[in-house]
Amino acid sequence: MDSHNHYADEILDRASHLRTDETWLTAQFEDEHTLVIPVWRARNLVANQEQPQGVMLPTTRARDLIDAARATVLLGIRNDVAHFAVDISPLEEHDVCGIHDDSEFVDLRSVGPVMDRSEASILAYAKGIMYWHARHEFCGSCGHPTEIREAGHLRKCTNPECGALHFPRTDPAVIMLVAKDDRALLGRKAEWMEGMYSTLAGFVEPGESLEQAVAREVMEEAGVKITNIRYHSSQPWPFPSSLMLGFYADALNEDFHRNDDELEDLQWFTRQELADGGAGIAKRPRSDSIARRLIDEWILQE
Repeated sequence: MDSHNHYADEILDRASHLRTDETWLTAQFEDEHTLVIPVWRARNLVANQEQPQGVMLPTTRARDLIDAARATVLLGIRNDVAHFAVDISPLEEHDVCGIHDDSEFVDLRSVGPVMDRSEASILAYAKGIMYWHARHEFCGSCGHPTEIREAGHLRKCTNPECGALHFPRTDPAVIMLVAKDDRALLGRKAEWMEGMYSTLAGFVEPGESLEQAVAREVMEEAGVKITNIRYHSSQPWPFPSSLMLGFYADALNEDFHRNDDELEDLQWFTRQELADGGAGIAKRPRSDSIARRLIDEWILQE
């Protein structure tokens, strides 16, 4: 099994110490080796190849994009090359069609599972931070416009009487495989593709620990009490802005009470049923999701 979840490959030095070095930042934009990753209306630019490839443009081919960008963010450094993301959402569709040969702006979810995982991680990072910028152009404290600082990792209110600092945020969510003996409890939502079941999940609420969130969400969605809550791993999930925190937990009771407002169906599945795709489960979660990893690794447990 891979040691990391999709979109979590640590391949960039985020170089936080350089974010306020204006001389260094200016030099990077003048360096022809610097790479620019465009984001347009929450979509990433991907080359149409046998294996989809993220498009990262040298600055010599991205001057107009940099000038048109709503936000520019230093993502980090890789092999001594600076990587910047630019949000070019103000451009119209006809303006972005010819940026790169045989490529198009797509939802990362449609190609992420089959991309090089390092590239997919960079694109996910770019997509996620641009989503935050697009929703923080105005101060949440006083309503005045904000401006970008620290190479895109801070926005400051322009109102001198306020001056609030806004840092990039992500929404923590717990996702858990609940099991009892040789069976796992999986549910499905009505809007999912036909036949797909997945682990239970939900957002962490203010004043709540991760373990409390796991227990609460399982009780709310399934009416099942759990014990032995144990952390597995985490995964950035910028669709649009979550950090998924994966857990396993043991059920104390087999009877469940499905929350009809949350789930269309809820069932216990044995390891063999999940491995075979039987007992009514036609599809497991997406291959790039932590939910899929939790299920696949549980199947292999003794």
